[in-house]
Amino acid sequence: MNRIALPGPLWLASDLHLGPAVPATSEAFLGFLDTAAEDASALLLPGDIFDAWIGDDVARAAPPWLAAVLEGLRRAAARIPLWLGRGNRDFLIGQELADRLGARLLPDQAVIDSDYGRVLVSHGDEFCTDDQAYQQFRAMVRDPRWQAQFLAKPIPERLQLAAQARGESMSANQAKSMEIMDVNPDAVANAFRTAGVDLLIHGHTHRPARHVLEVDGRRRERWVLPDWECDHAAPARGGWLVLDRDGPQVYDLEAAA
Repeated sequence: MNRIALPGPLWLASDLHLGPAVPATSEAFLGFLDTAAEDASALLLPGDIFDAWIGDDVARAAPPWLAAVLEGLRRAAARIPLWLGRGNRDFLIGQELADRLGARLLPDQAVIDSDYGRVLVSHGDEFCTDDQAYQQFRAMVRDPRWQAQFLAKPIPERLQLAAQARGESMSANQAKSMEIMDVNPDAVANAFRTAGVDLLIHGHTHRPARHVLEVDGRRRERWVLPDWECDHAAPARGGWLVLDRDGPQVYDLEAAA
């Protein structure tokens, strides 16, 4: 298990799903980055920063919306350690982008040695094992051979394939129950055991909450990070988690404005 020592107050945010269609969400995120750079000792973004990421080469000639986001990330990384996680939408984020931003890549599952103690941080999609169709897709697209073949295609073709995959995913999800798309209790319990932690923080499900549970006779906590949507939701939503010596606390984007 990957272990990272990060003292001081840690800020975590995920599931921003940034793209050209959500300018207000991007603006809110840029403001959040400035605040994090002032108040956090490190910033962790465990996945789905982008609604789609088709390869690091798109950053070489980024469209205006993306250029602004990348510059905001670069500014934050110049002031505090910035860790980029990979979710189910942006699993192709790679070392080239991290180097461009001065950031570091967050492992799929990382044990963080924080001031509060050890905590497991993940995007969280690997815990949704009841959704077998998604897990098969996840295994396919995270295969290095599949990724190499996809990244060898021209950018326009990759964009088209990503849009097609997103449309198919949305259609498939409409036929699935929320329970199937949520985490599996056994998968979560195994994650606690394997990592040897009592605190798990993840995103992905868009069901922000604090869950208290018992695994092997020990009290554990699972915190789900909020997703962000400031363009097509009323009221706008979003938020982040701060982990310091007193434990985790979630801050709401609108309340903090």
